[in-house]
Amino acid sequence: MSDPTTDPSFSSFLEVEEKSPFPIQNLPYGIFSPPDSSTPRVGVAIGEHVLDLALLNAEGAFDHSVVADKRPFAQSSLNTFMSLGKPVWSTVRERVHTLLRADTPELRDDSGLREKVLHDRDTVTIHLPVEVGDYTDFYSSEHHARNVGTMFRGPENALKPNWKHLPVGYHGRASSVILSGDNVRRPCGQTRPDDDEPPVYGPTQLLDFELEVGFFTGPGNTREEPIPIENTADHIFGFCLVNDWSARDIQGWEYVPLGPFLGKSFATTISPWIVPTAALDPFRVPGPEQEPEPLDYLRDDGDWAFDVNLEVDLQTEGMDTAHTVCRSNFKHMYWTVRQQLAHHTVNGCNTKPGDLMASGTISGPTEDSYGSMLELSWRGENPVELPSGETRAFLEDGDRVILKGHAQGDGYRVGFGTAEGTVRPAIC
Repeated sequence: MSDPTTDPSFSSFLEVEEKSPFPIQNLPYGIFSPPDSSTPRVGVAIGEHVLDLALLNAEGAFDHSVVADKRPFAQSSLNTFMSLGKPVWSTVRERVHTLLRADTPELRDDSGLREKVLHDRDTVTIHLPVEVGDYTDFYSSEHHARNVGTMFRGPENALKPNWKHLPVGYHGRASSVILSGDNVRRPCGQTRPDDDEPPVYGPTQLLDFELEVGFFTGPGNTREEPIPIENTADHIFGFCLVNDWSARDIQGWEYVPLGPFLGKSFATTISPWIVPTAALDPFRVPGPEQEPEPLDYLRDDGDWAFDVNLEVDLQTEGMDTAHTVCRSNFKHMYWTVRQQLAHHTVNGCNTKPGDLMASGTISGPTEDSYGSMLELSWRGENPVELPSGETRAFLEDGDRVILKGHAQGDGYRVGFGTAEGTVRPAIC
């Protein structure tokens, strides 16, 4: 039986433009404060509106006992809702979808209730949607891994021996996960620009973006009990865009032998709306053939790549509008989100509601699909030309970076909003 919440034949009683990222087939979750209150609560984006789930719940719109008892929508983060698990997520999604349908009179014809629970999106204050307890960044795009490996080790040694046997990753810094629109201060640290001289301290000269997609975990697992790959979908709440900003010169000096540290931990930008896994189910496609075949615990039945168009726009202080420098797609991932989560927990590591898992830079097979300035400028050797006549090898102060993404359906699209930030000068 098909999922009615993603059926393209349904429409909302609210006007939603065909290219809106938030049709009734999407219904992403976020945290907002309405114009007449400073109290954050859970909302759903629909067209140019936000639906107040906390107030809807208080008005008796949800009769699910767990929802009534836990009050997951009267919260300043999505964590409580994420903890309730897939059956509750499905029930809430189906109820919200029904309330917003054009053929359902319950909310459509109740002008008093509509006035209370629907807000124009441009009048509300958007907050960070999740209290991120832990953050892991993977390295799961083969095109990206080969590009970077080729630059530094040559094409014959581009991939490390372990790369096609397990999803490589590292533990990032949850405290510096920030909301789209927040500025990003150019970080300071140690670099070694001259191999024949001692290291120096100062601002990074090689600031970069990384085009990524992240997912948030739901109930999670207890310590010492891995999540089998066949159960991982029950723990993946939804997806967002991620820009894991990178200071390449700081990272290059510090990462041996333990990996990324200060070169990554200064800022990670996420988009404000979390797209439920159910909304992306129609866009699941086969991933690339994995050779050699993964070990048993990583063998993933079914199609778990996602056909999601991605792009990065760059706007300098000398430009009136942003210019697209990268177009890629989430389907280019080698390792799936289910494999990532299964591998993350196979050693008994516990995950909790609201943990963030990011894909790593998503690059495609063509030069215009490379998901970082490191690749687009090929380590600075071929600076990117911009319409203003400027060029960029890496990011400069005042540059604004905008990540966008959407999956294209039949007459509708499922989008994430944007993940954007502007580079501000260093304070060293």
